[in-house]
Amino acid sequence: MRDKFLRLEHWTSRIALVTACAMLLAAASLGMFQIITRFVLETPAEWTEVLIRFSLIWMVFLGVPMAFRQGAMVSVDVLYRWSPARLRRFLDWVVCLAALTLIFIIIWWGWDYAQRGKVQTMAGLEELTMFWAYLAMPVGGVFSVIGIIGNLLDPQRLELETAQ
Repeated sequence: MRDKFLRLEHWTSRIALVTACAMLLAAASLGMFQIITRFVLETPAEWTEVLIRFSLIWMVFLGVPMAFRQGAMVSVDVLYRWSPARLRRFLDWVVCLAALTLIFIIIWWGWDYAQRGKVQTMAGLEELTMFWAYLAMPVGGVFSVIGIIGNLLDPQRLELETAQ
């Protein structure tokens, strides 16, 4: 069961990370497009700013699961290194439960915001509602829950490696 969950976690974290990278690429491309239309063509495209913001929101919430999985999100490195082995596993559980509590709050309120955002349109893109921007919170939260549990089952201490 543990191995099956870790395989699922591996695929979901990869999907989230690849999508986050695609959102970064989209934001950078739209930013370059905006610069060209505004300063070269002198005809700014208002919709690009909205889509850049939209893609950056999605990038952050889909990048967080990989940080949780690598153990780089909530770092209690000093306390962990100074503690005996029995206390270390207890610290893993405390960090996991604290992170899960935070993520469940983000999922709950993110879904609430997404539901409320159905009536709010995006400036420059009136055909899209804010539902799609706010949906990043619960979607990223679900991916994060899987990453947090995966890190509890198979801890990876990559705080220092990911900080470089």
